[in-house]
Amino acid sequence: MTISVFDLFSVGIGPSSSHTVGPMRAGADFADELRSATPTVRAVHVDLYGSLAATGRGHGTFTAVLLGLEGNRPETVDPDYVDKRGAEIEATRRIRFAGATDVPLCTEQIVLHPLTVLPRHTNAIRFRVELADGGTHEAVYYSVGGGFVERESGAATVNPLAGTRGVPHDFDTASGLLQLCPRTGLTVPQLMLENEIALHGGPSDIAEREVRDGLLHIWSVMRACIERGFRAEGVLPGGLGVKRRAPGLYRRLIESDGADAMDWLNVAAMAVNEENACGGRIVTAPTNGAAGIVPSVLYYALRFRSSLAARRDEVICDYLLTAAAIAVLYKKRASISGAEVGCQGEVGSACSMAAGALAQIMGATPAQVENAAEIGIEHNLGLTCDPIGGLVQIPCIERNAIASVKAVNAARIALHGDGTHRVSLDQAIETMRQTGADMLSKYKETSLGGLAVNVPEC
Repeated sequence: MTISVFDLFSVGIGPSSSHTVGPMRAGADFADELRSATPTVRAVHVDLYGSLAATGRGHGTFTAVLLGLEGNRPETVDPDYVDKRGAEIEATRRIRFAGATDVPLCTEQIVLHPLTVLPRHTNAIRFRVELADGGTHEAVYYSVGGGFVERESGAATVNPLAGTRGVPHDFDTASGLLQLCPRTGLTVPQLMLENEIALHGGPSDIAEREVRDGLLHIWSVMRACIERGFRAEGVLPGGLGVKRRAPGLYRRLIESDGADAMDWLNVAAMAVNEENACGGRIVTAPTNGAAGIVPSVLYYALRFRSSLAARRDEVICDYLLTAAAIAVLYKKRASISGAEVGCQGEVGSACSMAAGALAQIMGATPAQVENAAEIGIEHNLGLTCDPIGGLVQIPCIERNAIASVKAVNAARIALHGDGTHRVSLDQAIETMRQTGADMLSKYKETSLGGLAVNVPEC
């Protein structure tokens, strides 16, 4: 499967890419499939399995699924509309299937099966509709992390560009990527750019402009999320009573000389993840739970490196393309799903992406980029996903800030070397995959272990 940078960095809503963005995409895809039959749809049944059932309410899964069945998509839906419409559905127990047909929901809105894990992935959704002629139609979807969605049948993913065209520089491993660079004379972001141009099709000059404009748009959404988070006061939803801390830290930085780079890194990461926890507009990077790391490191670089700020647009594109190249490796060789491999697959992969991308824009060789990415994941191996109350708040928000600092340090260490090191990125990714396979399910986004059970919710 060929993976696009715009699949890895996709605009959506909080609080979770696998539990909110993916389920909404699945619902919309199922509704689209039946759009011509909507006048005959008489009832809708939804079943959630595994991790989606265990933490679905705290992750906004129920509302996301139902709004998806109404035809809404995470890329375009208004975050304010989500809560409003969700409350209306809760009260009326009816949805507008595919945006056209008023349909009652079966008994309970959604039936939960937290202890049932389907063979393909722990995040599974079964949709079934009853038709006027007595027939039924159903489909099973898997939300496999980062907003990526797959059908039970093995059909192509629901994501917009994945697998649609061939690319000139395909790679599945970091060693393969490192071999391509000297062979082609291209840097990591240049390789990714040529792949993206091929995915977009059409004349290369037009496709390149579209890719670059798309990357700058992704950054504009990331930047807007940071800035909203700097100013949005209040308490996060969900009942834990977690106060938004980014606005207070931001004010203190503005009132002081504002020169502490690490404080700006921390506040930017926390601002993003507090916005995510509130269901705000977000960019998967590569997931929502880890969405603060990649943007905060770029924000830090543009703020504190004048040489980078002077080449702003070029730096933004190179940074995001490099981060995406690293994310491709995790997606193909392991997982970016917290429900599958724990938080090492989310925060760990994001830290690795940001480390390699920062090294790239600071002048690293491909070998140094790979080294930085390896350092970023090596020191997140074994990281569990145990959110308190099933909410993407504790420990998720602080964890993004900590991993952002790790990413910067990883890049700095790599840049002090020549790219040679003992543990390869491929070996570290394989270790992450094996660790995730061995990890008890209670530590993989079920809220059945770790902090989720040892810290009271009230």
